Amino acid sequence: MNEVLRNKTVVITGASSGIGLACAEAFARQGAHLVLGARRYVSLCEIAQSLEKQHGVRVVAVQCDVAKEADCKALVQQAMTTFGTIDVLINNAGISMRALFADLDLAVLHRLMDVNFWGTVYCTKYALAELIRGKGSVVAVSSIAGYRGLPGRTGYSASKFAIHGFMESLRVENLKTGLHVMLACPGFTASSIRQTALDAAGDAHGETSMDEGKMMTANEVAERIVRGVIHRKRTLVMTRQGKLAVMMNKLLPAWVDKQVYKLFAKEKNPLVK
Repeated sequence: MNEVLRNKTVVITGASSGIGLACAEAFARQGAHLVLGARRYVSLCEIAQSLEKQHGVRVVAVQCDVAKEADCKALVQQAMTTFGTIDVLINNAGISMRALFADLDLAVLHRLMDVNFWGTVYCTKYALAELIRGKGSVVAVSSIAGYRGLPGRTGYSASKFAIHGFMESLRVENLKTGLHVMLACPGFTASSIRQTALDAAGDAHGETSMDEGKMMTANEVAERIVRGVIHRKRTLVMTRQGKLAVMMNKLLPAWVDKQVYKLFAKEKNPLVK
């Protein structure tokens, strides 16, 4: 356990599953108190009770749809009411998609931006003054898709690119305030995000399109995020494949276009062939 996070207050969105749940467990192991936000309130309450019992920390569950500004404001207000401070904000809530843009209902893109981008903006806006006051950390869980557009994921990539621009601008605005701003960019991660990804009509796919056996686990991602917060890292690009993609996309973007196409042509029921 690192004493840096003991008794700190950490707010995590999308905390009922996947990377968000793994982050809740990882920060609890460090002795941090938690405010967990997600739409699935019953599951969230069960998670909160379990973490309190296991780790002896205080955990508050708040029903929150980050696409709704009022919910994000209420999440932050609950954190302040309960703990009187916010030391770390983990903007993790997000959804994906899998459909070619030509086939896509534009409502899907609106939903992706509302959850992924605006959810990050809303929560950060309402927590910002307290985070600056305490020289805390604001983290956005992004993706390699924020560096490199991916086929069948136009809305997802666009939302992650938007998050990158937002967070980079926020970092520069706060170079002298002491606020820590971090982008966490996992590669492909074994989680439920592909099962819940939206199809062309906006319905959940219900199954993964990839072999998840060799992917990073959500727990591995969460541990790296915790270490990144402790050491106040600027950016985490978490896999060798991801680091290579970011570097080569700068040097040989046309070549990367072809490699990305080949990779996604190997999906189950590929959208590009």
